[in-house]
Amino acid sequence: MSHIFITGGTGYLGTVLVRQALAAGHTVAASHFSQTPPATAGVAWAPLDVRDPQAVAARLTTLRPDLVMHTAYLQAGPDLMAVTAEGAGHIARAAAAVGSRLIHLSSDVIFDGERTGTYTEADPPTPITLYGQAKARAETLVAEAHPAATIVRTSLIYGFDPIDKLSRFVLDVATGRVAAKLFTDEYRCPIYVADLAAALLELGELRYRGVLNLAGAEQVSRYEFGRLIAQVWDVDPAGIPAGLSAESPTRRPRNCALDSSSAQALLKTRLRGVREVLQSTGREGE
Repeated sequence: MSHIFITGGTGYLGTVLVRQALAAGHTVAASHFSQTPPATAGVAWAPLDVRDPQAVAARLTTLRPDLVMHTAYLQAGPDLMAVTAEGAGHIARAAAAVGSRLIHLSSDVIFDGERTGTYTEADPPTPITLYGQAKARAETLVAEAHPAATIVRTSLIYGFDPIDKLSRFVLDVATGRVAAKLFTDEYRCPIYVADLAAALLELGELRYRGVLNLAGAEQVSRYEFGRLIAQVWDVDPAGIPAGLSAESPTRRPRNCALDSSSAQALLKTRLRGVREVLQSTGREGE
């Protein structure tokens, strides 16, 4: 069993990682910043501002974990680059200094989305959004500071207990509480949060270094995904308006589908598509 440190332990993915790591018998420490951590037995919680390199170095020096799972990030706001990019670099340097294995969570939106087909690990980042730029910068900083790190590119993360933010947004759109369109020409490979957490923990036992795509097996449009999620929660998907990303006033990455065949060949954990997840959990989709 390993001593694991999870940054962003109160986040959506971090919460599941903490739970699964404890269940697997690992010693778990986790950081929090803006959210109060739950009173989870067996977890050593610690406040941490990843923007502060001295605080990061001190925390890692004290803990000296076998494995660091870096999931903390911001998606928008004035501190986007400081947290999501520079913070990742601080974590990577500190992890390398104490000899900790590092898994860094990146994103499929590091690409411009103009690809026909899927992106592989060999494809270089071509970000067109501020968040994509921050994630791409984070990849560069992590690779420079910790060459043995694993940089995991993943996609939309969803789950049911509790419901994730994206699914909640979909339900709000479907019921008319939020006015928005879901795009039929934006494609992603959504991954079930429990599958992602299990895959990451399995990956932590391996010595894979470099970039690895780790997303769901099924490519779906945002509109198609929204309809599936609405049906899961017994909401009429007919209430979801369809739209085209190509007609959006703001340029967005359209096809960010990831080829995760290398990860699936490496791992025992199955990277299931959204329809398979819904069927296996007794939640029926289209």
